[in-house]
Amino acid sequence: MQSPLTIPVPVPVLRLPRGPDGFSRGFASDGRRTILRPEVGEGHIQDPPESQEQRARATLRERYLRSLLAMVGHPVSFTLHEGVHVTAQFGATDLDVANFYVSQLQTPIGVQAEALLRCSDIISYSFKL
Repeated sequence: MQSPLTIPVPVPVLRLPRGPDGFSRGFASDGRRTILRPEVGEGHIQDPPESQEQRARATLRERYLRSLLAMVGHPVSFTLHEGVHVTAQFGATDLDVANFYVSQLQTPIGVQAEALLRCSDIISYSFKL
């Protein structure tokens, strides 16, 4: 007789947090658990340059997205490659901001009721509030 096959029980794995150097696992041998930031002045802590850059990028991204929101329903002038200038009523953009949906697109050869402009084809755009 053969003994019935037993299914091995999975062993729980404990994953240690990243160490203070950012690469190793576990904790520093001297007991530190976080990277100490140098203090500047009267108790003010200076952010590392990466954090300041990230904050600046986030602010610029927010301003850009707010400008897209402000464009909805307004006439917008676009400059495309080869110096082509078109105007249209701005409608929306996709999630990746890769395309602009516009209506009443006025081109040099006529008016298009609805259109999708690829952002890679747009050199600049402007609108009045």
